[in-house]
Formats: sequence, C-alpha cells, structure tokens
Amino acid sequence: MILFFGNPKLKVFAVEISERLSIESIKKLSWVLDSNIIEVEEITEKFIGPKSSMITPWSTNAVEITRNMGLKYINRIEVFVSYLISTEYDRMIHEEYKTLNQNIFKKNHIPEKINLIDDLKKYNDEQGLALDDFEISYLQGLSIKIGRKLTDSEVYGFSQVNSEHCRHKIFNGQFIIDGEEKSNSLFELIKSTSKENKNSIVSAYSDNVAFIGGPKINQFQPKRGDKSSYFINKEIESIISVKAETHNFPTTVEPYNGAATGSGGEIRDRAAGGTGSLPLIGSAVYMTPYSRLNTNKIWEKNIPERDWKYQTPVDILIKASNGASDFGNCFGQPLIVGSLLTFEHNENNELHSYDKVIMLAGGVGYGELKQAMKKSPKKGDIIILLGGDNYRIGMGGASVSSTDTGSYNNAIELNAVQRSNPEMQKRVTNTIRSLFEMNENPIISIHDHGAGGHLNCFSELVEDIGGEIYLDSLPIGDPSLSYKEIIGNESQERIGLIIKEIDYDLVKKIAERERSPIYKVGKVTGDNKFRVIDRKNNTETINLDLDSLFGDAPKKILNDITITSRFNKIEYGSNKIYEHVENVLSLEAVACKDWLTNKVDRCVTGRIAQQQTVGEIQIPLANCGVVSLDYNSYTGVASSIGHSPISGLIDPSIGSINSIGESLTNIIWAPLANGIKSISLSANWMWPCGNEGEDSRLYQAVDACSNFAIELGINIPTGKDSLSMVQKYDELKVKSPGTVIISASGQCNDIRKVVKPVLSKNLGNIYYINLSFDEYKLGGSSFAQTLNKIGSESPEIKDSNKFKESFNLVQNLISNNNILSGHDISSGGLITCLLEMCFSSNNVGLDIDLTDLGCSDSTKLLFSENSGIIIQSAKDLEKEFLSIDVKCIKIGNTNENSILQIKNFENDFFFSINKYRDIWYSTSRDFDLKQSKNNKAIERYNNYKNQPLKYRFPNGFNGDNSGNNLNKKINAAVIREKGSNSEREMAFMLTLAGFNVKDIHMTDIISGEENLEDIHLLVAVGGFSNSDVLGSAKGWAGSFLHNPIAKKSLDNFFKRDDTMSLGVCNGCQLFIELGLINKNHSEKPKMTHNDSQKFECIFSTVNIEESPSIMLKNLEGSRLGVWSAHGEGKFVFPYKENQYSIAGKYSYDSYPANPNGSNFNTAMLVSDDGRHLVMMPHIERSLYPHNWAYYPEDRNDVYSPWVMVFNNSFEWLINKMN
Repeated sequence: MILFFGNPKLKVFAVEISERLSIESIKKLSWVLDSNIIEVEEITEKFIGPKSSMITPWSTNAVEITRNMGLKYINRIEVFVSYLISTEYDRMIHEEYKTLNQNIFKKNHIPEKINLIDDLKKYNDEQGLALDDFEISYLQGLSIKIGRKLTDSEVYGFSQVNSEHCRHKIFNGQFIIDGEEKSNSLFELIKSTSKENKNSIVSAYSDNVAFIGGPKINQFQPKRGDKSSYFINKEIESIISVKAETHNFPTTVEPYNGAATGSGGEIRDRAAGGTGSLPLIGSAVYMTPYSRLNTNKIWEKNIPERDWKYQTPVDILIKASNGASDFGNCFGQPLIVGSLLTFEHNENNELHSYDKVIMLAGGVGYGELKQAMKKSPKKGDIIILLGGDNYRIGMGGASVSSTDTGSYNNAIELNAVQRSNPEMQKRVTNTIRSLFEMNENPIISIHDHGAGGHLNCFSELVEDIGGEIYLDSLPIGDPSLSYKEIIGNESQERIGLIIKEIDYDLVKKIAERERSPIYKVGKVTGDNKFRVIDRKNNTETINLDLDSLFGDAPKKILNDITITSRFNKIEYGSNKIYEHVENVLSLEAVACKDWLTNKVDRCVTGRIAQQQTVGEIQIPLANCGVVSLDYNSYTGVASSIGHSPISGLIDPSIGSINSIGESLTNIIWAPLANGIKSISLSANWMWPCGNEGEDSRLYQAVDACSNFAIELGINIPTGKDSLSMVQKYDELKVKSPGTVIISASGQCNDIRKVVKPVLSKNLGNIYYINLSFDEYKLGGSSFAQTLNKIGSESPEIKDSNKFKESFNLVQNLISNNNILSGHDISSGGLITCLLEMCFSSNNVGLDIDLTDLGCSDSTKLLFSENSGIIIQSAKDLEKEFLSIDVKCIKIGNTNENSILQIKNFENDFFFSINKYRDIWYSTSRDFDLKQSKNNKAIERYNNYKNQPLKYRFPNGFNGDNSGNNLNKKINAAVIREKGSNSEREMAFMLTLAGFNVKDIHMTDIISGEENLEDIHLLVAVGGFSNSDVLGSAKGWAGSFLHNPIAKKSLDNFFKRDDTMSLGVCNGCQLFIELGLINKNHSEKPKMTHNDSQKFECIFSTVNIEESPSIMLKNLEGSRLGVWSAHGEGKFVFPYKENQYSIAGKYSYDSYPANPNGSNFNTAMLVSDDGRHLVMMPHIERSLYPHNWAYYPEDRNDVYSPWVMVFNNSFEWLINKMN
C-alpha cells in the first residue's frame, strides 16, 4: 500500500508500506515529513518523480530515518514534485507521472534467475558486453571444454573482469608503429620511471593506490572503535596514498551521478589501499565542449552545435560539478584541487571536441607503513561485504565504458549509470578507519566495489586462491533482480574484505556502531575456483576455474601508422591586445572558477593549509592544494594538476611534457621535503584509440611522458586509462583530443610556508623565469582558441636538467622565506598570470617592463603559454639563478593604483585591475546564474570585491594557547551521527584546552551504553547526518525524540547546571530542531535552506557581539575570520531580534559574506544563561593560522583566536565544579 503526504499542488511524499500503520505512527511520519497525510489512494495531478524502477539514495536514507524512530513496515519513500513547478527535469533519472496511484512502484519485471547462453555472439551484441572476436571464440571453447553452456552470469562476469576498463589491454599490448615493433608496452614505459627513480615509493602498480613514504605523525583517534572511548595520540610511520580515477562515460550520460560516483570510487580506492588507508583531500577535472552560456563568444559561434545525445555541455558542467562537490561535501572530503577545459575545433575536415567528456577525480590520503601491503588469504578465511543493497544500477559499466559512447542504445548505456550515496560510503569508510586504527588490523585483504560490482571485487580478492560467494547472503534492495544483476550491479559505496572467522564478531560490532551494513557473504576455498551459489535453492550461477574466468588472451596487437598533424598558422594583428585579453579572460579554462569553488567544502577535516581561494577578496587563484598529515605538526602533502591537450594535438610528445611541466609549476610553490624528488605523478590517459594515427600518437605521448619524468628524477607509480574517447552520432563521429592529465603529489615539511599568488604591497621586485627554455610560440594556447585556431608550433620544455635545477632552487628560496608571492604561467599566458597576481587584493597593481625578455611581438609574448613562473622577492634573484646558469629577469614592482602597466619595447599597455577582474569573473557569474536561485549570482558578482577580509583581534591575544595545564581533567564529548564528518578536528580543539574528549556515536546513546552523566561539555558536530534527507538534522533529532533512552540522556544533560554545549553546523541544526536554545519560547527558531538554494562554502568574517556566552566572553568586539560550509544555514526567527541572544553576526549583511541570508545577520546564537551556544561557522576548522584562507602578514601566531573558546569553557567548568 502507498500513503501520500504533502500538497498535491507543490510536493507529495509517496510512502510504500507493507502493513497498515497506527495513528501514532502516522503522526510520527507527519512530523518527520513535515506534511499532513492525504486521505486518498490516487492523486490525479501531473508530477515529476524518480523512475519507478530506481530506488533513490534519498529514499534509502529516509526509510532508515523512520526505522531509527521506531517506525516499522516502511519500504520506500519518494518525492514527487508538481509538474506545474518542475517542467524541466533530468530524463535520465526522472520521469513524468500523469497520476500518483497504488501502482507507481510496481515492478512488472520478472527475470529468469539463470539464463543459459546458446549464441554468445548474439548475446554479446544484445547486452553491449564489448567482447571482441577472440574473446567470443575463447568462451565458445571454454563451453566445450567444461561440457555445458555458460550461464549469463559467467559470460557477463567474464566481460566485466576482462574489459579494457579493468584489464588495460591496450596499455599492456604490443604496438607496431609504421611497421616497427616497439620493444616496450605502454605500461612498461610508465613502470620504467619507478625503476629509474624509485625515490620514496612504497607500493606501485599492485594495489588500488600507490603509496609513497611519509613522515612519522601523531594519529589522533579514539582508543577503541567498537565502543565509545577517549581520544588519544598514537605515533605511526605514515605513508602517502596517491590516486586518480576517470568517470568519463557515466558523466557523459548522467553527469550528476556519473561525477559523484567517480569521486566516490576514487575515495574507495584510497580506502582500500594496503589493508586499509584513509582519504584526505580530493581533486576534480572537467573537460567538455564549449558551454555556449551566452552569444558573446565568437569562437563558440563558429562551430555548429551537435544534437547533443544525452546532455548539453552546460548541463554537464553544472550537474557534474554538483555531483562531485556534493559527494565530497557529504562524505567529508575537501575538494581543493581542480581544473576545467572546454574545447572544440574543426579543421582538415575533422572535429576535435570533448563530446565524450572527461571527468577525473583524484586525491591523496595516508596510511601506515606496516599496513601498506595486503596479506595472503588462507583457506577458511571469510569474505565480508560492507555497504548497501543491490539495485539494478550500473549494469555493465566496465564494458560499456570501454567502447565509444553512442555505440549502444540508450537503454544499455543508461543501465550502466550508477547512483550516489556518500553517507553510506562514509559509514563504510568509518568502519575501515576503526579497523585501520587498531594496533592489529584484522583485515587480511580489501577491495572496493566499482566497475563490475561484486564480480570484480570478490573474484580479485580470491584471485590467487579461490573462493565462493553466497547469493542468498547478499542484501537485495530490489527483489526483481536476476542472479546476473545481483552479482554484477555496480551499486556504489561498498567494500569487500577478507578476515579470519574469529575476527568477525569484532568487525561486526564496529560496523553496527557506525551503522554500516555488514554481511558474511562467502569464504576462501583454496581450490582456485570462483563459485557463486544460491544455497537456499541449491543453484550455482558461476562455477569456473579462476584461470578460465580471467581468460588466457594473448597480448593485444595494435598496428598503426604515424600521421603528422598539420594545423594552420595563427594569424593576428598587433593592435587588438585589449580585445584579445578580454576574450582570453572569459574562456572557461582561464576565467574565474568561483562557481566551482563556492559550492565545495574546502575546509572539512580542519587540516587544510591551502585550498583554492586566496587574498583579502577570496578568489580562486591558488597554485596547489595542501593538507596537513596530523593536527600536531606542520608536515603535510601537496597536490596539483597539469594538462596540455591542445599542444598535444600539434605534437603528442610536447603535450605530455607540457602537462608534467604545468603540474610541477603549480606544486613548486609548496615547501616539499626533498625538492623535486618528493614528487610522484599520476598519469591519466584519455585517448580516441582505434582511429587511424591515434594509437601511434598515444605511444609517442606515453614515451615522452616516461622519458621526461626519468630525466627530472621523478616517478609515475599510478594512473588510469580511458581509451575509447569517441562520441558517435547518427552521421558523425567526434574524437576527443588525446589527453593526459597529470596529478603531482609530494610530502611537505612545513605547510605554513606555502607561497600564494598574493602580492605584498611595496615589497621586493617582480622576476620572470622562462622554464621552457624555448622561443615564445602561440600554438596550443587559449589565445589561439579564441581565434578558432590550434596553431602549427607549440612551446615545449627544452632543457629538463635546468628545469629540475630551477625547481629545486625555488624550493630552497621558499625554505629560507625568500619568496613573497609567486604564480605559474599557464592557461592565458603571461598577461593572465600578471593580472591574476593583482586580482586577490584591492589597491594593488604592477609596473612591468618586458623589454629585456627580447620579444618585440607583444601579442606573442603576452599570450604564449611557455612554461614559466613569476616571483616576487626582496632578494636578488637574478644572481641566485645565475648560479645554475638560468636567466631570471627582473621585470618590475608593485604599485598601489590598481593598474597593471606593461611596457615592451615601444608598446605601452594599461589594464585597470577592477575592470579586468570583473571581466575575468563574468564567466563565473554566468555559470552561477544556472545554479544559484533568488538572484544570488548577480548579488555575488556585485559584492565579491566589496567585501574584503578585515580583522580585529581580541585585546591581549598573543597567538599562544593558554589552555589548562592543571592535572585535573574535565570530560567532554563529541557526539556524532551517521554522516557526521567534523568530529576529529573538534575533538582535537577540545584537547588543547585540557579536556578528556570522548567519541560518542548516536548508537552508543540509543543502546544505553552512554548516558552523558560523566560529560560536562557536549559538542554536536558538523556534517550531513542522514545526508540531510528530510531536512538538516531532522533525522538526527528524530533519533533523540523518538528513542526514550536517548531522549532521557539528553534531557538529563541539559537539566544539569554543571554542563555546557556547543552545536556547530549540523550540530547547530540539531539543537535548534530540538528547541534547546530558546526553551521558554512557544515558537522556536528554524534552520532553513540558504537563500541561494545551494551549498555554500566561504571564508568570511564574523563580529563577536556582546552576549551572555561563556565561551565567547573575552572575544567580544573582535572580528575574526572563520569558515562556513553548509546548505541549510539560514536562521529564521519568529520574534523580534531583542528576544534572542545573538552572539555572533556576519560582518557584512549581504551575500556572499553572509552565505545564507540569516535573519538579523545571525551566525551564532546562545541560550540566555550563556551555557549553550550554536553556530553555523566552523571554528574547529579555523584553529591554526594556516587554516585561515587569509591571515594577517604582520602576525606570527601559533593559533588563531578561536583557541580561546574552549579555554573559556574549561575555566568556567573548573570554577563551577570547585
């Protein structure tokens, strides 16, 4: 039966139940849905809702919320929006409903559980399995060998585990180019970098991730993971994980879920490294056709639009970036590195364009040296599944991703699309985190669920020994699934483990505490077979020798010829510099990326030392991302991105070299532990293989990449390939440019010394270094793009040794504090670099003379993208670089009139910083108009430069921590729910004040194991409890209100007079939802969606007001920088301002500095007695000066003033308890 709640003219919740509900249960449902029941069995209105066959992650979370509230018999809850207010929708995941009735969730699909395959070739074509002729012949022979027909599960399984996506047959293949047999495969070329330059590699090419050596760190963790316990510091020998993953096909077809699950898959890869490791930060790269946001860009008009097969380019960019952003936000991984490129070019009767888009997700994390290697499973060990149910999702993703998009019908390609559930993945990862943090981790081996689902995961777990999987033990979210669909679906957020039987009870206890579903699904058999069995029905759906499953295919032979690219020369006049600058600054690759960065959480973990935004105006210009490895030291990891596919069209070797060069001129500004040798690269190859000339080009590109890395003394221990980068239309085939995206990562020894592209006023000189050691050339440049040209010549890096020596010299200068600011020259050329260095501050400009660079062609000089850097320094850098025989040229100094003045021979140019910054920002505004509501995109554009960060520090604050040094300790606790992601940084901040800090999960409270009686300070932390389904913290609040044990514990805590509390972000929403701050008011405040109707992340300032707040007592009158990151952060008050104790207000009363539109500009609210404080900003992520996105240059503080908050709490509690 289906019940309906809501308003048919607006929104309706459809609730599927298996038994009738009591009146009390319906009341609970009405409360949690914030809607009344509609007493009808059918609603005859038109709605937009999810496809009936696809249970949404939203429903999964909503149902779980109701079960945590004690409501039984609820199977599914979905949201349907009136067609009158939602005429535009994504047809890939939604559909129209002409009426809502009792059959909307009915499934008429009754599959055969097992299907024996008579005609393998026909089955291959019908299912889109991408098997080649040899593989079909092999399977036919296998069928004869074993004396029976193969099952659909066996054929399907073979296609997935042996797909190009999984087995990298091209990279392991034999290349014959122009009749010459190459001596090395592509994979051997890449591996040679690690043989020649092992440096600090711990593990490469043999696991989900690569590991490189790290420093000793203090791992801050609870003592135990199976029950509530106090936090401790444990010293470990760290390793750094490096990984990137592409999700091109799914993002092309369904961008939101494609990019989200790409991000999730990459996170799972890092979680599954060794016997478990932990993700830290993420990166994302998007490459699409031109967005055509408006009609102003001539270069876009000159190429006809296609009849886009699935999504328009602008839809892909908005939805994909939303997907990747939302996954990181909900999971709790900051996305702090990224890039964007749009490109189309038609020449020589060939269209090059990213119609099959590129979506790359990457990141770094850390592990422990002693856990770097997986162990060997033994007969009798058990196979465990962590994570969610099976649905008809992601079927055939591995094989379909291995072919040209458009090769199959929409149903097959859509069927390979996955769904995103980051909150479930967070629970699974938290379970792995607890196992990883044990002194003896029980995990023997671990593998993520990605392409190929259970088939790939479980078969690879037992690849060397054999095992069996029990279908009847796998969780089923959709009872209509066939055996093949159960074992092969790619429902995400799942991890497979092998452990000993004796350890199962402990692992189960940890998983249940974290609310991670756990299933015992198989065992290791030791017979070198892979069997999948339904024990209830005594049926085998797979029974093959592992050798048979993984095939015995010969090396793939790739025979190709070299076709030299011939693109026309670039013709241009010398009198259009200003017009060219405007055009280049508005190109997506060059223009402001604020529309991407303002919706991603860039501060979660409290470890971030450098994210995208810089300067007092806070615009995204940072060179690289940097994160600390622990909370106690300044060691960390830096990461950057580099790519140059358009120069690669001219010459694939140059494209590879320039891509590495760009990644290095980005990461050069981080203080690396051992110079350039600290760096390891991830090379990720996207290529239209199988088209004449392209296999040859790929070989050239990989060969050059390998050689250049070897010459630089660095390695490439990991990577990914996606070699079917072609989009097919009825009468057209569009090749994406062959592309390598390089991710560079390396250990930092002092994260406080990261160099930013923020000019110091009236200090030092500006220096230029041409690291290409080549003539200035315009081929492959953004300038060329705006003329619809590629060009015939592209700059390259001519001298790898000088590049390496220059890199290390810059590192020495950073170490000795001799660089004031710096920036790389890449997309947009020298002119863009100089302008960007001025953009992040008001009242600053540059006086520049380029004559000594020796190029009188100002157009070529300003727009060429020769690898290079600009440095501001008070030291004589010309002399420094002369010592390594590298020309470093002083080109100017700063001014305070907001003008970039450039002289080059007889040419003089004047650029108003304010004018050109707005031009540069305008593309971001146009994207923001597509994603922000209520005119907030225009408001942001009008205000961004008028809300500079200005601070007023508390009187007497000296930057030290005056925390408790007494022997007496007070117990505090961080309380978290599934989906919380801020407990570690909050707990660490509490320990600095002298508290004993306990980690308490809601499961501890509900079970009665914790009752808060020994806790004096309770902090509810930030995150996305229940993925914010049914409203932020509504589900969390329901767990308290509708569980008598939990409610009693909380009520008793707040009744005591020796307690204090703090709710931050999601914790603020929780305490407001529970009505704990203004208890004497009959009508309580509410937290609602931000005015922009999207997630907002910003570093802005808050004024600390006079209030009763104990925690903020000596900060009153200050104006402090702080991170905010939330989607529902707007305080809505039913009464006048004088009825509330508002403890903190955003310093500016308009968007975006006030990111949510709160009534009375409220950022912090306190109870009238001053003991209970709630806030949306994250003080725990703003603890150190390096956490601040902009900190005053004239201060040398160890901590930011926020360290005083818990010192005040401790002092008050000590006095109260004495």
